[in-house]
Amino acid sequence: MGVTVIAYQHLPDDLATALTYGVSLAEHPDWKLGSPELCISARSQDDRWAWAVGHLGESLRGSCPFSYGNIIDFGERISTESDMTAFVVGPPSVIEAADRRIDVGGPGHEGHDIVHLVGMYPIHEAEGQYIRDQGLQSFWNLDRDLYDVTRQPAV
Repeated sequence: MGVTVIAYQHLPDDLATALTYGVSLAEHPDWKLGSPELCISARSQDDRWAWAVGHLGESLRGSCPFSYGNIIDFGERISTESDMTAFVVGPPSVIEAADRRIDVGGPGHEGHDIVHLVGMYPIHEAEGQYIRDQGLQSFWNLDRDLYDVTRQPAV
């Protein structure tokens, strides 16, 4: 079964938000407390952002842990509206912390099938290097709009 992308315009407000379904059906040795599904929110009408996350979910499920701080190189510009070529994984900021953990286990199997929603944030190549050198928290502390796919590099 492949990865499905569910995309919404104007959710929330002026953002386009997309979620995957299917990444969590794979297995990875780092997934001890649950498995991920990916979420992207961007200030854009271009569906390529959602499709890129779906493509990465499909091609990397089972081999990439999609852990906070992972930098995933897309290998080319994600969209013609931006020079960004990669994503960094972090907490999905448009979803409340309590809603990022979903128990999909059926009756009698509660707690056995846990899905964690993780955010996929488009970044510039220089920002990826900054995260590798300085860490994800240092990048989060920079002054930039995570949803603006047309922004200049923050570093």
